[in-house]
Amino acid sequence: MMEHMPEILIIGAGPVGLSLAIELGHRGIACLVAERNDRVGYSPRAKTTNVRTREHLRRWGIADALRQASPIPPDYGANVVFATRMNGPLLARFENAMHARRERNELFSEEGQWVPQYTLEEVLRSHAASLPGVRIEFGCELAGFEEDGDGVAVQLRELGTGQVRTVRSRYLIGADGARSAVRDAIGARMLGQAPGLKNYSIIFRAPDLASLHGHGEAFMYWLVNPDVPALLGPMDQHGLWFFMATKLADDVDPASVDPASLIRRGTGLDDLAIEIVRGDPWVAHSRIADTYGMGRVFLAGDACHLHPPFGGFGMNMGIGDAVDLGWKLAATLQGWGGPDLLASYQAERRPVHERVIAEAMTNYATVGNQLVRPALEDTGPDGDAVREQVGAQIHATKRREFDTLGVVLGYRYADSPITVSDGTTAPPEDVVRYVPSAVPGCLAPHRWLRDGSSLYDHFGIGYTLLITEGDGAEADAFAAAAAARGVPLTVIAPDDPRLPALYEARLALIRPDQHVAWRGQRLPEDARSLLDRITGHSSGGERPSEAYRSDPRRIGGDAEPMLRDGLAASSDA
Repeated sequence: MMEHMPEILIIGAGPVGLSLAIELGHRGIACLVAERNDRVGYSPRAKTTNVRTREHLRRWGIADALRQASPIPPDYGANVVFATRMNGPLLARFENAMHARRERNELFSEEGQWVPQYTLEEVLRSHAASLPGVRIEFGCELAGFEEDGDGVAVQLRELGTGQVRTVRSRYLIGADGARSAVRDAIGARMLGQAPGLKNYSIIFRAPDLASLHGHGEAFMYWLVNPDVPALLGPMDQHGLWFFMATKLADDVDPASVDPASLIRRGTGLDDLAIEIVRGDPWVAHSRIADTYGMGRVFLAGDACHLHPPFGGFGMNMGIGDAVDLGWKLAATLQGWGGPDLLASYQAERRPVHERVIAEAMTNYATVGNQLVRPALEDTGPDGDAVREQVGAQIHATKRREFDTLGVVLGYRYADSPITVSDGTTAPPEDVVRYVPSAVPGCLAPHRWLRDGSSLYDHFGIGYTLLITEGDGAEADAFAAAAAARGVPLTVIAPDDPRLPALYEARLALIRPDQHVAWRGQRLPEDARSLLDRITGHSSGGERPSEAYRSDPRRIGGDAEPMLRDGLAASSDA
């Protein structure tokens, strides 16, 4: 029996698959999300929801819901502490890590949040299920698919009964993680570094731990000692913690190690009462797919890029994939997106992934294992001197890991075939420093308006024509041209005197994902050509899918890949 229900079938109900379903559901696109697992538990996955991801949550109307659902209070200290052990000397401290402090900032509309991934998933799942046309099914897996010119016939196997049914959809999306069955089915290869050093993450309960140290509240405590270099942090305010032992020796089998002993040795709290919830050995990777899709099948999230979790980029990048792919799928299905629009997905996202993979590898190059020095835990002047040296090294090498606004907000689609260059150059890329820019391809600069609302709150679900000054009389003709082509367009004129200088133009066209597509002092007389370009009807050059297939092995930065195949796995900090 063939089901004809969803326009999009998504394999995987993790944060990426759920975010894609939400993006599509908000745009009126029917979709089915199929997941083989129940997604319940205390898996030691991502814990950083960065400012950009939370801006997407705000756009979906659920940023406050995540804040309220978090098991960690929103006013909990947004700090990262480096110490030898929980009962040992302080080495360094970073405040307002990941910009997660509850305070208003002109640069973004939502602060970051430290929250377990399973809590984020619950909020995403609840919202996705509430949207008309979105259906989520657990306990079923991909058994195969066949594509033709009009769609994809997907075979889904019910794990409880073994029964296989066929679901017909227009597109199939693999958001099924590091061991993606969809990726394998289309023959995409993960290229990059082979599996690296072993790590061991543990979730445990220790209600007394918070009262047994004097380092204050922090999201993460980096424990730098020769016994068990590790990371430690709270998962709630009732004694649930994670512990991550980094870069275990090759001859150490995590399954043979007593996790409670590992925690006590790393923290220095020999008498700490511990209940182990679960353990998760994992291996760091630096890998990227040679292609992000084939025909009517696309990949998103860990299915097409993997890297070490240091910096907290992984899950957030995957949600960014879902947003980019989601609005383009909707535009294509609704008829206003052209043939080059979906091809721009890989062209836009892959350079972002390359940059972040390189940054994550830089962060992973210096963890507690590399910071240990002889005499680090000695008392007296010699120990003080060593700790001062290590503290200076931490500040020099690790700040970029916890203050990453330049990466989180500073990515741009400057070379995208669906943006229109104005001949200007965006500010130089920087890991820490984010300089807002309205150069086409960049994220639209943010401001809080006089009425207390975010500029982003006024952007529409489709394109937005932002008038920074003047009456914008010519906007009517442009809006009419957009309406004639079925392109959703919102026109706004916020009357804020700071916007002309911020955008360096009187007019700016903002994409559905809040990136700048075009800017200028006046609209072009040929509105059709501009609309064709930004909606993928005219790429203005080489098709992006062909351009990127010409050199699929680039990782970028200093992370030169070793081209080997291997089983991929990841864990996001």
